Formats: sequence, C-alpha cells, structure tokens
Amino acid sequence: MKENSTYMYQALKNNPGIWKHKTSGQFLARKKIRGKSYRKTFRTIRQAIEWRNNFGEQEALTKKAVCSKLKDVWTEMQRQHFPILADSTQEIWIRRYALLKDLEDLPMDRITSSVLSSWVERHVGYFKSDFYENDCRGRAKRCDLINELNLLVTIFNWYKRSETFEIECKGISIPVGTHHKKMSFIRSKPVKNLAITIEHALKFFAHVKPLYVELSTLQYYTASRIGEVAGLHWSRVDFENKRLVIMETLCWDQQTKVFKKINPHPKNKVPRPIYMTPEIEAILRARLPFKQNDCPLVFHVEGKPLNYGTIQLNYREAQRKSGVPYTGTHIFRHGMAKLARRVGGGLDAVIAMTGHKDFKLADHYSKLDEEFHQEVSEKVMSAIRLKMDQLPGESESDNVVSINQFRRKSIHANI
Repeated sequence: MKENSTYMYQALKNNPGIWKHKTSGQFLARKKIRGKSYRKTFRTIRQAIEWRNNFGEQEALTKKAVCSKLKDVWTEMQRQHFPILADSTQEIWIRRYALLKDLEDLPMDRITSSVLSSWVERHVGYFKSDFYENDCRGRAKRCDLINELNLLVTIFNWYKRSETFEIECKGISIPVGTHHKKMSFIRSKPVKNLAITIEHALKFFAHVKPLYVELSTLQYYTASRIGEVAGLHWSRVDFENKRLVIMETLCWDQQTKVFKKINPHPKNKVPRPIYMTPEIEAILRARLPFKQNDCPLVFHVEGKPLNYGTIQLNYREAQRKSGVPYTGTHIFRHGMAKLARRVGGGLDAVIAMTGHKDFKLADHYSKLDEEFHQEVSEKVMSAIRLKMDQLPGESESDNVVSINQFRRKSIHANI
C-alpha cells in the first residue's frame, strides 16, 4: 500500500483514507475494520467517500433492519400487483427494473436520497462515456433515467399501500426527488410527432394494402390501440343498433412480435362501446365476405390472428411510400385524440373517443402545443395589427430621438 500511495497514488489531505491515481485520475478508498484492510477504486471522489462512510456498516445495518429489501418488495409486487396489469406493461416494467438491480439488496429504508444520487450519477456517467457513445446505437441511445425513477416511485407507492408491508413501511418516505430527475438528463430526446393529421392519414391509407387499410382506418376512426382493433370479434359488432364494443385484445410477444394470446379485456379492463358511423359500418361490411365460422376475429389471415411484426411491416411500407413524417402504429390513436380535442373543444371529448380513465392521459394524447401556439399567435398579432391600423399616422422623424435630446433628458432626470 505504501508503494502504491507513494508512486501511483497521491494522498488527499482533506479526505483521509482516499488517494487519487496520478495517471488515470481514479480514486482509491481504503478502510480498516477489526484489523482487516479493505480497498476499492472509484471513478469519482464522491463515490469513494460514500464507500468509506458506509462500508462495513452496511452489513450490520442490513442485519438489524426491520424493512424488507427492494428485491423482496419487487418479487411480492410481481406476485400480487402484476396480474391486474396488461402484459405489455408488465414486460416494460421488468425491462426498466434492470438498472434498479444495483439497489435491490438494500432495505427499503436504506434507499435514501443520497444513495439514489450516487446511483443516478453512476449510470449517467456510463451512458455519457465514450464506450457507450461509440456503441453504434444511433437514435436508440439513452436520453435519461426518468422511466427507472418513475418505476422506483411506483414500487415505493405500492410498498406503502400494501398490507403485506403495512407495519414496516411506517415513516418511510419516497427518496426520489425532482433533483434526481434533473440529474438523470443525458441528452435531448429526438423530436417525434405522434399525432397524425387528417391529410397525412388519407395519404397513408392510399398507400397501404387492402387488409391493412381497413385495419388502420378502423383504428383511426375508433381511436383504438392496434391490439384492440386486431382483436375485434364479430360478436361485438351490432349492425342493427349501429354499435360495436372494444373488448378482446390481441397480445403479442414483445421480442418476436408474433401472436401470443387474446386478452379478454382492453388494457384498462373497461369495455368501450363505439357508435357505428356509416364509414365504420362500410369497413365492417367489407370484411363480412372474409368471415369464418372457426375464427371469431374481424381481421385475420386465413383464420389466423395477425402478427404484430406483419402489421409493423405494412405500416412502415405505407409510411415510406406516402412520405408521411410519422412512424409506429400508435399514431392513429394520438391523431384521433388530437382531432377530437380540436373538434369537441375539451378533454371530455378525448376521453369519449379514446376511453382513457383520467384527464392527465387524455391531455398527453391530445396535446395541441404547436398548432394551438400558431392559432393564438395569429390572433394576438391580428389584434396588434388592428390597433396599429387604428392609431393616427406619424412620420418617421417624429419617432426618432436624437442622442443630444436623450442625454439632456437623462441629466434632468438625475437632477
């Protein structure tokens, strides 16, 4: 150790037990517990100080802790709470939990704000590193850690509400703060417009194959998720009463994009009745010749459910051929939500079309930021122009103040 500290590391006077490597700039922390020496290198001095302060005490704290560890809470949450979630939500949460595994051996009351700050700092450092930047990830590069932090908040909220942990969770606060989300910024997110316009939707429909033009048009008219339209059953179609019900939903494997199962309900578990307009009726009647007794689905290929990969392929091809600046299959749900807000004049109209349960999600799907800004700007400038036209005309020289006049006015004002 003496050799290392003398020739390779420089001792830090204000931080006993910590040395800085003369070449790499890394920090070596050393601690002696009951006659045994421990040491570890870190990228930042903050991590080294935290290790020295906590190492050796963490084991004792864990043994004495009355709180369950994060991984135990996560396991119990999967057992109790996951069954009521949509399959896609479960898979997304499991994927987001991967980075939180660094914290899963800590008791819930030991996941403090400072511990979380170190966690954020460490991962942000990695995602900003040259190794990650040169990993040929293109637009898929990570932009922040907001999703992981939101998941941690969700875990803590469930933990505090759960009857399983109702005794031990008393007095525990959620460690995630606004500053953690600000710290988690890595790079700006690519600007992506998700709400397709009527003009672009019509261009898209003109370039997509027959089966998928019916599928995408019905998705647009009903403001549905793609799985809800692809999973529409004939038993939910009532031509006599001009009504159809969004109920069953196709579920696809997240990795292979192939059909997995039919869920008996939509994502929010609430059936959504839809009025059958003449346009919607025309689409459904066009599908009647393809109806099969052994297949309950309106949309299918030779009696088999559609695969998401095939839907994606056809949507992408139509998007490319039509030249519309949108990607994905969710653009029609966003587009109709936005249109409903403009036509209906509020979020109630959006909820009526999309079936969302709360105004927050309805607002997210139907934001009018750019278009609304344009409309308001035009109205404001029109009002300004009107006032300008009403004012008496002035010569250009009347509006000009000479430098000498300005100086004299300033002098008199100071006196």
